[in-house]
Amino acid sequence: MRLFWRVVSGLSLVALTAISGTGLSIAEPLLDIGHHARSAQPGEVVVIQVRPSEPVISVQAVAFGVAVRFFQDVTGGVWNGVIGIDLETRPGDHALAVRATLANGDTIRATYRLSVTPKEFPTRHLSVNPSFVNPPADVLERIAREAVRQREIFQASSPERQWDGGFLRPVSGSSTSSFGRRSVYNGEPRSPHSGTDFRAGEGTPIAAPNGGTVVLAGNLYFSGNVVIIDHGWGLYSYFAHLSSIGVVEGEMVKRGEQVGTVGSTGRVTGPHLHWTVRLNDARVDPLSLMALFPMDQEQ
Repeated sequence: MRLFWRVVSGLSLVALTAISGTGLSIAEPLLDIGHHARSAQPGEVVVIQVRPSEPVISVQAVAFGVAVRFFQDVTGGVWNGVIGIDLETRPGDHALAVRATLANGDTIRATYRLSVTPKEFPTRHLSVNPSFVNPPADVLERIAREAVRQREIFQASSPERQWDGGFLRPVSGSSTSSFGRRSVYNGEPRSPHSGTDFRAGEGTPIAAPNGGTVVLAGNLYFSGNVVIIDHGWGLYSYFAHLSSIGVVEGEMVKRGEQVGTVGSTGRVTGPHLHWTVRLNDARVDPLSLMALFPMDQEQ
C-alpha cells in the first residue's frame, strides 16, 4: 500500500489517502485550515479556521506552545480557534499542530504554518514621579507580590468560554494607538506598553467588553485601581488607573455592564483608560480583538 499526503493551500499537511492494488480506496477525512487576522504580526489576535470534510465533535490545536480550544460558528461548518501572537514573538514560520476528533473517536491531524512578519513599535519619553521609576525599598515586597498574583492569573485558562459575539469598546473615547510602544521614564527604558490607552475624562463609566468573571478588583502599586475580567479560555481584560471600582472579585459581568470609572491612579500623567488584553498569556492589542470580533458579529 502506498500513502500520499494531500496539501491544502500549500501550507498544511492535512490528511492521508490510501491506494491499494485494487484501486483507489475511500478518501480519508480532510482538514482545510486557514486563518483570519488584521495581520500576522507581534501583538495581533489570529482566528484559526478549520473546515473538516466531514462532521467532527471537537477540534484542538497547540500554537506557540499553548493549547487552543475551538468553537463552531453559527453555520456549524467552521471551527474557530483564537490565538495571540505575543508582543515579542520572533518573526518567521510557526507550526500549529491541529487535531480533530470524529464521532467514532478517530482523529485527523494536520500541521498549519503561520508566517509571522516583523513589526516596529515606537518609543516615548515621559517624566513621572521618581518613586514610580525607582520605587522605595519599603514597597518592593508589595510590587513583587502583586507581580506574582498577576502572573498566576494570566497563566491560567478557565475551561468555560464566557464570551460570545462581538467585543464592546469600554469607553467612547478614541484610542491613542499606544500598544507596543516602549516607554522611557525619566531617562530609564522600561518594558513595552502591553495595552492600549483610550482618551476619557475622570469619572467616565467603563463597560465590560464582553461576559466574564472578575478575578481581581483592587489597588496595585504601578497600575492604581485595577479590574481584571476572566472571559474564559485564557482570555483576560485588564483595566488600570481607575478612579473607582464598581465590581468585586468573583462577580460575573455581562457585556456592557459598568465595572468602574476612569481615573489617574498609579503611574500615569493624567486621566485615561488603560486596557490590556491577554490571550493564553500573550500580550495582544485590544483593537485587534475588537476588529476580529466586531459588535455586529454573531457566533
